[in-house]
Amino acid sequence: MMKLDKLVEEFALNVAAQTEAIFRGDAKTGNKHARKYGAAVDQLLAHGNGGRDALAVLLQHERMDVRVMAAAHLLRYRTAEAKAVLEEAAKGQGLVPFGAQQALKRWEEGTWALDPE
Repeated sequence: MMKLDKLVEEFALNVAAQTEAIFRGDAKTGNKHARKYGAAVDQLLAHGNGGRDALAVLLQHERMDVRVMAAAHLLRYRTAEAKAVLEEAAKGQGLVPFGAQQALKRWEEGTWALDPE
């Protein structure tokens, strides 16, 4: 099992790589990176609140895409912090702000399920 900080790093690197692949129009590579950060977040969540706390450091990441993806996964556990990140990002235009808007919408609708109890 990877250490928590390595899983957090794996999550951040693959979110960023997915965003860059999408901007290049390379969906296949983007999907590969999505699977990798999905596996990393699954392992983090398997560590319970310790894994969630480790992921929460990314709420301050320099890249908006990484902050948004971490916030989307932390809505139930760190609701106020995660919503603040998503609301700030949602003010912009483009793919990442759209993702933030969608995460907030699912949360408000009660259909969000990235980290069920």
